Amino acid sequence: MELRLYDTLTKEKRVFTPIDPSNVRMYVCGPTVYDFAHIGNARPVIVFDVLFRLLRHVYGADHVTYVRNITDVDDKINDRAGRDFPGLPLNEAIRKVTEKTAAQFQADVVALGCLPPTHQPRATEFVAPRSDGKADMVTLIKQLIARGHAYEADGEVLFDVQSMPDYGLLSGRRLDEQKAGARVAVDAHKRNPADFVLWKLSSDDEPGWDSPWGRGRPGWHIECSAMSAAYLGEVFDIHGGGLDLIFPHHENEIAQSRCAHGAHAMANYWMHNGFLQVEGEKMSKSLGNFFTINELLTTEKFGGRKWPGEVLRLAMLKTHYRSPLDWTVQGLQEAEKMLDRWYDAIGDVEAGQISAETLDAFGDDMNTPKAISELHRLAHPAVAGEMMAGLTSMGQSPAPEMLKASANILGLLTQTATQWRSRRTEGHDVDNDAVEAFIRERAAARARKDFKESDRIRDELAAMGVVLKDGKDADGKPVTTWEIAR
Repeated sequence: MELRLYDTLTKEKRVFTPIDPSNVRMYVCGPTVYDFAHIGNARPVIVFDVLFRLLRHVYGADHVTYVRNITDVDDKINDRAGRDFPGLPLNEAIRKVTEKTAAQFQADVVALGCLPPTHQPRATEFVAPRSDGKADMVTLIKQLIARGHAYEADGEVLFDVQSMPDYGLLSGRRLDEQKAGARVAVDAHKRNPADFVLWKLSSDDEPGWDSPWGRGRPGWHIECSAMSAAYLGEVFDIHGGGLDLIFPHHENEIAQSRCAHGAHAMANYWMHNGFLQVEGEKMSKSLGNFFTINELLTTEKFGGRKWPGEVLRLAMLKTHYRSPLDWTVQGLQEAEKMLDRWYDAIGDVEAGQISAETLDAFGDDMNTPKAISELHRLAHPAVAGEMMAGLTSMGQSPAPEMLKASANILGLLTQTATQWRSRRTEGHDVDNDAVEAFIRERAAARARKDFKESDRIRDELAAMGVVLKDGKDADGKPVTTWEIAR
């Protein structure tokens, strides 16, 4: 299949051509683990998990390397550690904060159906030179100084933006158009107001590493330059992240990496997902509409109920990754109903082949809304019936198997229908086996046209809090599914 991706750097869709098809390489900026990840943080995780799945399908699971970092050194982490563990030495307090928040992030993204990346490096492991010779931050900074792209001033090492003539290509912010103080602090020791920190000194009560410039800690941007180079090389295929990272983070990553290595590029394709708002407003703690992934999964703060991770995932993917996303209770409800219908359609079948229409949708810059439309088509009883008759006679996979396989690329329908339905009774005093027995009795009553008995069983189940849904399977035969009344 041909895969075309929108490249933020060139501002156009381009056919994806990997540097080495036997080792396709992708880097995505991960979380800064000073707090639990919020639902906005979930968007790039889900978007690039879908791309990871797609690349694995096209090039083979063993031929794709996906790196997503964890930033565990940051002033916000220091502040959180001092606040939450005031009686502990700072380094010990920092470890407590980052261990807890990083573990929660991993649990959250697993619940969202994300595959583990190939590598998940922590920033603190790549500050100083390593025994294995992988890239590190101190060595990269030394290279930048030696090449004339960085300088020491007032206890800091700063990148000299004027040393890079085409600085600003990714964001479109030409250096001669940037105004002092617009996005960066203006300090007297800087040669240019846009110069940014590569290394800064640490006080005795701050985390620090020994370096040629004194005991200190790295700036934010140099972390990703080091970790991407460590696992993917000086130039790799795809770099991803949220739209908010284009400037200054990704712009400065490009500057550091290109200038340190003398390379023409850092990555050949730059991809960014759009912003997320909640019920039409910007997410903010002051507005009371700030939700962590964990809160959506485990509490009743949003919409008065807990939400399955697969529902959250589908709600994300209904909107194209580059478009703004409005996160609403209605959107989650619609996503859950979609999943109910799809699981009813697939039953407990194994995945078959992916539909050509689904692959075409993915090939067009990961058009997940179009792919989801194809899943609706595959799940429609009439379409499923036609495919069951036509494809089976041709020795190909019938519709339920194709529906499951096509959804799997999205990270959806990864359970069986039985597993999906069983979650409906969680927290409810309902016996699954008893409900299924009632449904079989009702089906027998309907078959002999004893509608009075059929209605009685329906009413009895309703009194138990069970709602029945009658429909037809791919062969046109009657089928009844059920759920707990919400």
